[in-house]
Amino acid sequence: MINHIWGLLHHPDREWRSINSEGETISHLYTHHVLWLAAIPVISAYIGTTQVGWTLGGEKAVQVSMLDGLWLGIMFYVLIIGAVGFVGGVIHWMARHLPERPDLQQCVVFAGYIATPMFLSGLFALYPIAWLCFLAVVSGVCYTGYLLYIGTPSFLGISRKQGFILSSTTLGIGVLVLEALLAIVVLLWSMGSDYSLVWMYMK
Repeated sequence: MINHIWGLLHHPDREWRSINSEGETISHLYTHHVLWLAAIPVISAYIGTTQVGWTLGGEKAVQVSMLDGLWLGIMFYVLIIGAVGFVGGVIHWMARHLPERPDLQQCVVFAGYIATPMFLSGLFALYPIAWLCFLAVVSGVCYTGYLLYIGTPSFLGISRKQGFILSSTTLGIGVLVLEALLAIVVLLWSMGSDYSLVWMYMK
């Protein structure tokens, strides 16, 4: 797992070929990559929101209780894991008209690895200031897009033209999924405080 992370950051084109040659299964991807890396933003957010407190910058930090943080973290973790499978399914669906359509397993494995920068950017949630987390997410999205454009043709076995079209669509849908996920996360991690939008409408 560590070798693939370094390879995707340092020499992605060569690393995609290496990953593709392994013929990895979905279960292996999750147990050796996704489940571990998805824990980075979850644990970071848990520590950041319970020990430091989240803030929009310049305002008083709002902390979440450890008990609330625990079950919110579990929900966050499940959402992330589900999002990887969803994006993989989207890639498989969009490739349905390709002459050599990659199977669902290839697409989910591909989605799991392109999410690596997003997982790593979750480290910034240790200090949950809105602008800092925003910059981290933008950086993660940019590098994820780069991995997507580099890896789509070689990993999915399609032409560069087909790869460009597929990766552009995938990136667009992926950003929408990310925005939805972030919106849910913001609502979840703000729960348990007087500033929570959720509690505001439930009172």
